[in-house]
Amino acid sequence: MLIRTHLAITVFGILVFLDNFSSVESKIIFILFALAATYIPDVDHKNSKLGKYWIFRPFQWFVKHRNFVHSLLFMLLIGFGIFIFSKVAAYGFLLGYGLHLIADCFTVSGIRMFWPLKFKFRGFVRTNGIFEWIVFGLFFVLDLVFLLRILMNFFGP
Repeated sequence: MLIRTHLAITVFGILVFLDNFSSVESKIIFILFALAATYIPDVDHKNSKLGKYWIFRPFQWFVKHRNFVHSLLFMLLIGFGIFIFSKVAAYGFLLGYGLHLIADCFTVSGIRMFWPLKFKFRGFVRTNGIFEWIVFGLFFVLDLVFLLRILMNFFGP
């Protein structure tokens, strides 16, 4: 999936999470880590938003796209490292990263969620295909509806 679709899905996840767990200490930290984590799984691809930078090229020599970096093991290792410093940041990271992985499970290429096992979760969504556009549109509309609801509650009677 393209980053716009991942971001639309993550924004929806953030809004739902914060709506149900409004006692999150630092909402800004949570949101920033969730949004940043959405970009990280594709760092192993040379054409991704992060992966196109030269600093990530050596990393790409050692990992294959949609393998280790697209696994629960990698997500949990990084998440635990963040958790040591900030629980709120770790929760945001796990939400953004986890939603990225779940979305990629529905793509034709699939992912090895339980790397190093060879099994792949695959779906029918082609990157930049009609179904991805439908998913993006659906989540974009849901994001707008949720944001309008939040604004109406904030400025309402």
